[in-house]
Amino acid sequence: MERTDLPYRIHSQELGPMENFVYLIEDRGSRRAAVVDPAWEPEAMIRQAEERGVTISDILLTHSHHDHINGIEAILEHAPNARLHLLKPEAEFWGRELERPELHHGGDHLMLGDTEIRFLHTPGHTPGSACFHMPAGDDLITGDTLFVFGCGRCDLAGGDPEQMFHTLNGLREGLPGHTCIHPGHNYAEKPESTLAEEDAGNPFMHFHAVNDFVHYRMHEHDRTRSQPYHPVPRKG
Repeated sequence: MERTDLPYRIHSQELGPMENFVYLIEDRGSRRAAVVDPAWEPEAMIRQAEERGVTISDILLTHSHHDHINGIEAILEHAPNARLHLLKPEAEFWGRELERPELHHGGDHLMLGDTEIRFLHTPGHTPGSACFHMPAGDDLITGDTLFVFGCGRCDLAGGDPEQMFHTLNGLREGLPGHTCIHPGHNYAEKPESTLAEEDAGNPFMHFHAVNDFVHYRMHEHDRTRSQPYHPVPRKG
């Protein structure tokens, strides 16, 4: 059920061949909107914004992999004054010359009208991966850091399973259990979950030793699990 007491709404669309979730954060008061990870079908994002009667003023990138950024140019053509936001470590990893990026560090925040968006530095999938936290409603857009009952790969360029271990533990320990997770891909039996559900049912949240996590992420998970992901009970 949609919460009407919040200054924002989050709209999602599943787009493209890799089951990407693309998000539109709509600020109710200013009628501004931010697109998160524009990819695959930018006309669908633009149409959604027009149907909602909002102006795209910002683009937020969780990371720079092609399947999360290939719609940037089309969005900027539609909204030439939109600002592009990403973390500085991700810009350095990406290495692309960007026309008008606004580079951030973990802990920074953006005001989208009355909506506060906090930038969390969550490395592991890439060096500058980010999650976007809206504290008013404890919503967390996680990109490829945390999926519903899964997490992002660490075997691609820039991936680091040890960093991912510490990132996931940091999210669990640093945010309330009722925080709603909005992942970057539709890989599970349902599109959203909470941190409490992830703590109970996400196998990547069940490790206390970094070496055990690294072994599972790099050698076991993709061999033993298939999609859609379901909750996995803790052992013992």
